[in-house]
Amino acid sequence: MSKIRILPEILSNKIAAGEVVERPASVVKELVENAIDADSTRIMVEIEQGGRKLIRVSDNGHGMGRDDALLSLERYATSKINKDPDLFAIRTLGFRGEALPSIASVSRFTLVTREINDDVGARIEMAGGRINNVSETGAPIGTMITVSSIFYNTPARRKFLKSINTEMGHIADTIASMALCRPTIQFRLSHNNRIVKNWAPSADPVDRVTDVLGSSVKKELYAINRSVENLEISGWIASARLNRTTARGIYLFVNGRWVKDRVIQHALFAGYTGRLMKGQYPVAVLFLTVPFDHVDVNVHPTKHEIRFVRQKVVHDTVRDAVEEALKQSDPTRWQPSVLDHCDPVSQSLHLSEPWTPFNSSPPAKDRNSREAFRQPVEPSPLKPEHEAFEPGAGESTLPGESTKAPQKESVTQSESSHRQTPLWKPRFFADLLVIGQYKGTYIICESEKGLILIDQHAAHERIVFEQLKNQSAEHRPPAQHLLLPETIDLGFREAQILEILAPELDLYGLEIEPFGGNTFVVKTVPSVLDSGSISAIVSQIVEKTAEIGVDAEMSALMDECLMVMACHNAIRAHQRLTDDQIKTMLKQLDRCDNPSHCPHGRPIWIQWAVKDLEKQFHRIV
Repeated sequence: MSKIRILPEILSNKIAAGEVVERPASVVKELVENAIDADSTRIMVEIEQGGRKLIRVSDNGHGMGRDDALLSLERYATSKINKDPDLFAIRTLGFRGEALPSIASVSRFTLVTREINDDVGARIEMAGGRINNVSETGAPIGTMITVSSIFYNTPARRKFLKSINTEMGHIADTIASMALCRPTIQFRLSHNNRIVKNWAPSADPVDRVTDVLGSSVKKELYAINRSVENLEISGWIASARLNRTTARGIYLFVNGRWVKDRVIQHALFAGYTGRLMKGQYPVAVLFLTVPFDHVDVNVHPTKHEIRFVRQKVVHDTVRDAVEEALKQSDPTRWQPSVLDHCDPVSQSLHLSEPWTPFNSSPPAKDRNSREAFRQPVEPSPLKPEHEAFEPGAGESTLPGESTKAPQKESVTQSESSHRQTPLWKPRFFADLLVIGQYKGTYIICESEKGLILIDQHAAHERIVFEQLKNQSAEHRPPAQHLLLPETIDLGFREAQILEILAPELDLYGLEIEPFGGNTFVVKTVPSVLDSGSISAIVSQIVEKTAEIGVDAEMSALMDECLMVMACHNAIRAHQRLTDDQIKTMLKQLDRCDNPSHCPHGRPIWIQWAVKDLEKQFHRIV
């Protein structure tokens, strides 16, 4: 007798339901997707007891005739595809033909539907996958599906359901995600006969975004709009200040489909590199549009997972788009117009309150002094050679930094005379009024908007990180040879990692060579680094690489290495700085691409607004 047998259809539907219907939210997702595919403009979702008792989805879409309604309940029956090429260029949300029979097999199921040309609608009642009744009924155009007593005939699945509030939370998240992607559709969600949310149609997509995520995010949203070949990316991301402790604020859509894709999510995090600390998550709503034959959505029955034909292009484009948008979110990027500071006739500056560092005398009020005061900001001493300069006589050097200045680029007198020099280049940090240091850790400054507190270690860490990174962009940075080369002994695994990293580290001025076995010798270090801690730096670089994995992109590994170098060589907390050192640091912060976060994502500075301070002292209400 044969041991292999064909399973009954009802049993096979229950097995399929285990993949498609994980919880009540899965039912809502499948039914709402069908409603969207039917060109509905109004979708109503009614829930009772978190979906345990009742799930009802009503729409005003195309509807179905009686015969199509019966066919839709057969497994693998669908109107979305009909030949092989259709499977590799899917344009609709649904396409498998599994959802309705799977849902009907584990619940008491009722389908009421009517097409525009029919005088009456069709009503089909099922229980556990078996049709109990088919009849005509009066019904509006569209479809209404009622699912009650979910998993009543599979008690093992029903006992795994969570509390009512938890299941309702998943349903609300599902509806919210779909509402984000379809702002022209009305979505109404009710629970136990109480309306939870009613998203009206919106002509402006950002209104739907703020309606779903909360009005408080609107001021922190920055638009993304980028197109590369056949890939289009749009949407909004929030500044790093509006971070969350979970990924629930991340909504990703590909061709209108809500997905949980690791490639896009990794690219999103890569775009936030240096702005978020470990354990923090961004808030983002991203829409990707790609040719339908460039993405495979037939990966998993839930249709959450997808595969891209050109995965690296998608990843890099999303990352670059996020990085570009985040540059707008930095408050230090605001720069007042030159005309705001100038007399329209004489173009002379009107300084309402001269900048005065603490423990120094106010600047002279004669014209020559003011001309000197408004000289343009000098470029960074650690920029590539064509931007190099020599520090002024009064400019100090921060602890741990090299005092060597790159050779100054020669400029003839005729070239200099024809070069137009701006009268005023506003700066955020260098124009702050420095009040002093608190506990040798925080620099207290005054701005027009309030008090600014700067974490000196985080600030200097950012400065050193960007100096190292910018130096290697075009040529090998200045490096110093060690009088006595330092040897480092590593384990077998660590030695393999360092062999891979050594050629790349050399581009940053850190020259490391094998010295036999698992021993290496360090010959040169970047000029900005303290050679005294080089052994600890190299060891930590290797450990960090082992944690990330050597298969990661080399640029990402190098960024982590530079973070280690910068952290080791940044000034520490409880370290007193001179006035000149503080002023030098503020100037260097103005030159940074991301002066608001240290490389690890910690904030460099915070602001106490004047208004908030006056409220604390009850000067205003």
